[in-house]
Amino acid sequence: MDLKRWALLSVFDKTGIVELASALHELGWNLLSSGGTARVIAGAGVPVTDVADYTGSPIMLGHRVVTLHPKIHGGILADRHDPAHQDDLTANDIHLIDLVVANLYPFTAEPGIEMIDIGGPTMVRAAAKNHAHVGVVVDPAAYRDVVGELRQTGELCDSTRQRLARSAFAHTAAYDAAIVTWMDGRQDDAGAMPPTIHLTLERADHLRYGENPHQPGARYRQVGVASWWDDTVQYGGLPLSYLNLFDAAAAWALVHDLGERASVAIIKHANPCGAAVGEDLADTYRRAYECDTRSAFGGIVALNRVVDAATVSRIEEAVQADLIIAPGYEDGVVERISQRRTNTRILAAPPPDRVSLALRQVNGGWLAQTPNEFVARPQDWRVVTKLQPSAGELADAGFAWRICGHVSSNAIVLAKGGTAWGIGAGQQNRVEAGRIAAAKADGRAAGGASAADAFYPFPDGIEAAADAGVRVVIQPGGSVNDGDVIAAADELGLAMIFTGERQFRH
Repeated sequence: MDLKRWALLSVFDKTGIVELASALHELGWNLLSSGGTARVIAGAGVPVTDVADYTGSPIMLGHRVVTLHPKIHGGILADRHDPAHQDDLTANDIHLIDLVVANLYPFTAEPGIEMIDIGGPTMVRAAAKNHAHVGVVVDPAAYRDVVGELRQTGELCDSTRQRLARSAFAHTAAYDAAIVTWMDGRQDDAGAMPPTIHLTLERADHLRYGENPHQPGARYRQVGVASWWDDTVQYGGLPLSYLNLFDAAAAWALVHDLGERASVAIIKHANPCGAAVGEDLADTYRRAYECDTRSAFGGIVALNRVVDAATVSRIEEAVQADLIIAPGYEDGVVERISQRRTNTRILAAPPPDRVSLALRQVNGGWLAQTPNEFVARPQDWRVVTKLQPSAGELADAGFAWRICGHVSSNAIVLAKGGTAWGIGAGQQNRVEAGRIAAAKADGRAAGGASAADAFYPFPDGIEAAADAGVRVVIQPGGSVNDGDVIAAADELGLAMIFTGERQFRH
């Protein structure tokens, strides 16, 4: 039996494979490979044995069957300490394979039947199972360290093989999860919740800390699926914490939900404390900030336009923000913010991703739902009062309703002229949320709109809206007391719109 060590190389991602093969050859290893990997290695002048020549079995079924052979898997799976295994290897002329280098078809990038790899996962799992004897490498980023250890000691130590095996099982788990998710998307029962959910996540960033400094934190993403965070650039400020990301994501989602006009959202503890739309970004920022200047301290500012010098001047007049996120910044703007706000994180980001399922962990399990997207359109809304809203009041109502979907329940939003002047969030009853919103608005929403995330069960909520001076109320409707609520609106001289759609957010 050949006493030289054997490595099996079969990769889709050929990054660094020639360099790895060359290093192994220099160290005296025999190389086994097939298909495109073998051609690349041989083309670089590195000696390599084709799998078909080694096994004596031709590649068949359009390359579906290549490495599925006892001479391959026997060499990978053999227990080096079992005499019976040694006898089987000798009787069948099987070489021990000490290193398997494999990565799988990029299923997430090109989902389809022909991208479902069979031989690759089988080799990877076999090598990972037998990691007491076999090293398995699935990530080209690990090649350098593997070669370095082989050069230094001649073999991979137990802890290295175990660490590589863990990465290998994570690699195949992520691959299978991607296939299951793709198959769920092909089912005819659209809208049904899947019977199982398979998520494999990889750590993308270490965070400064979690919700509190004593809690470690990290950002994860689905394996093989880049998110908008991966294309986000931080220009300045302190490292990001858990809450920075949580609140920035909320701000970024809201500002992209406000339409095509210049939009600004200011978030504190995952709730908007200011939001506005307009034609001029600097003025839009001013109005968003003036909604609640006290809460804006240490908040997250999101803007949907490139930040210009005029807007920076407004930001400089405001209180310290923990983070500013925008599509980009004009020349000199980042430097100007950094000089005045040394701790403020400055991010440039692409638009947020859409998700198919929203997941939340609860003690003992997980909750899943489809994301909350606005289904009912303005043309589906019903004016249920005698008084009809004007065009301006209807615009205020639509704006307030849009923001309300981003506020924790119970929620009330008072808005006028493209500005949210009062936001009441997270109260146990809607009347209290309305009073908080009215106190913050301090009369600035007079003549505008009030939005409620769910129906008013009693007329007292409508009375609170009237006390705030609004002219139109927008709410889902659907209470058994809708008649009494409509009558109260008529008596108070308010227009009222039923959307038929609730906006709870917990």
